[in-house]
Amino acid sequence: MATVEECRAALQKLAQRMADNAAETSQKLDFDRSLACRVTDLGVAFHGQLRGGQIVGLADGDDPAAKIKLTASSDDLVALVNGQLNIASAWAGGRVKIDAGMMDLLKLRKLL
Repeated sequence: MATVEECRAALQKLAQRMADNAAETSQKLDFDRSLACRVTDLGVAFHGQLRGGQIVGLADGDDPAAKIKLTASSDDLVALVNGQLNIASAWAGGRVKIDAGMMDLLKLRKLL
């Protein structure tokens, strides 16, 4: 099981990767949405804002009103960010849950 720090680091790694590729990513993700990531086995959550192709304001804690919600185990979250787990197969297998509107899901698939 990954630790809270490893999960936080994975999300920060994802945020940095997106910031480094902001010009390309912002064209793919031209929307502004609140997001939350819930880590089931640790009982923790993180939240932030997806804006201009970047994750900004990443902080500890849940955002129940988030427009995009990702729920996964700590190991699956770290594996997703590190490219060791395919999001489509993880979602289809029930290892990852994504709660978002249909249009948001279509846009997110470009990122994930």
